[in-house]
Amino acid sequence: MGKDVQLRPKVNVSSYIHFMLNYRNKFKEQQPNTYLGFKEFSRKCSEKWKSISKHEKAKYEALAKLDKARYQEEMMNYIGKRRKRRKKDPQAPRQPPSSFLLFSLDHYAQLKQENPSWSVVQVAKATGKMWSTILDADKQPYEQKAALLRAKYFEEVENYRKQCQGRKRTRRGSARASLKK
Repeated sequence: MGKDVQLRPKVNVSSYIHFMLNYRNKFKEQQPNTYLGFKEFSRKCSEKWKSISKHEKAKYEALAKLDKARYQEEMMNYIGKRRKRRKKDPQAPRQPPSSFLLFSLDHYAQLKQENPSWSVVQVAKATGKMWSTILDADKQPYEQKAALLRAKYFEEVENYRKQCQGRKRTRRGSARASLKK
């Protein structure tokens, strides 16, 4: 028969949620015919939570700690599905850089030299501001270079796909040939 499916453990609940569940049960017992909408009930519940003493809150915090321990214990024993990432072929062509990336590569060394204390993030922000403020005419050489690299990339991808299909055909052909013998 099939394997038993192990369900993921139920996530632990906070002390406030424990309080809210308890408060809801008490409210239903006291006023069984009264209906409160979610918004109204949440408002009442939060007011009650703010007004209760630390001693009462400690009970719910203890419940939350027990629940967290239970969850961690169950997660230690849980064996769930792990998705396998598809391995990227090292022979596949790499995507070309964008025009902004080409611009930032040209200006990174200059900005780093002028501001040696800046982090990579600060330099990246500065190049982003520079890129947004320069004129379209100044962006043109970077956009042209990016377009050339993009066209070259698409050609490489097409050649790569043809090679991959050729490899698959030869594998299938050799397997069929060995079966016929």
